Amino acid sequence: MSQFSRVLALVVDDNHYMRVIVSTMLRSMGIVHIREASDGAEALEIVRDWRPDVIILDLVMETIDGIEFTRLLRTGVDSPHPYVPIIMMTGHTDRSHVIAARDAGVNEFVAKPLTARALIDRMKSVIENERAWVKSAGYTGPDRRRRRTADYKGPFRRSSDKAIMD
Repeated sequence: MSQFSRVLALVVDDNHYMRVIVSTMLRSMGIVHIREASDGAEALEIVRDWRPDVIILDLVMETIDGIEFTRLLRTGVDSPHPYVPIIMMTGHTDRSHVIAARDAGVNEFVAKPLTARALIDRMKSVIENERAWVKSAGYTGPDRRRRRTADYKGPFRRSSDKAIMD
């Protein structure tokens, strides 16, 4: 039995063929509970009635794009599932898009054309290595720091860190 056999996955992309490709990759990993949506608005409706364990969505879509969907899900007052891991996929991998996705609260980012290995790696990351949750005035989502080192002696960057240094 696959380590992913009990995972509920939602695939969101405005391109039907991309949804088929991603769903096929997920099935090859052993995921059998897969739902699909053609845009962020449809995905929000699905999430209201069904609680996926992971959402894999495209960045660029009509109606509600991937970044706006992530913001609505993470910070919306009526959000049905704000803590669900989100993997964003896109062909727009320039720095500004990656930063915008990260700042919206995306857990992982994967470039198109998508490979099975890249998707497996991202799935393992969000399921096996769950990051702490951060909720502040300017950000809600998974902790953006990927690793912690106990012996870190570098500069503190937050104003609240000054109290620690004194």
